[in-house]
Amino acid sequence: MTERVDAAAIDLDQLFDDTASADAGAVVVFGGTVRRHHAGQSVTDIEYSAYAPLAERALATVESEALSRFDIISCAIRHRTGRLAVGELSVVVVVRAAHRAEAFDAARFAIDRLKATAPVWKRETYADGSQVYQQGETLPGAGESVE
Repeated sequence: MTERVDAAAIDLDQLFDDTASADAGAVVVFGGTVRRHHAGQSVTDIEYSAYAPLAERALATVESEALSRFDIISCAIRHRTGRLAVGELSVVVVVRAAHRAEAFDAARFAIDRLKATAPVWKRETYADGSQVYQQGETLPGAGESVE
């Protein structure tokens, strides 16, 4: 099996092969890239890190959730780790479905859910040499008291 979380460049051809289906009339691909600016700062690179066993499980869960919630044929997610330069692809979601509406909806769900649940962290480096870990999204139930 191909790793979902890996330092290697994301192989789009392999993802297309892995998700190919004669029943799919739609394929939606979301790709996230490193942008050159954030919050008024000039970004030079981003370093992604993850606890791989937990991140692998989280991405597999998101894929399964997309398959159970939407009328789709497949959902495949890959996320890079390591230092990435501006313009490099950091995350990809590929969804195949019989029709485009379901494919678009499932792809959006998958990337949003990944951002909320996957233990992947990013540290931005700015042109002035400073570095900042970016705040992730709040997990559902975070901050609630436990009784």
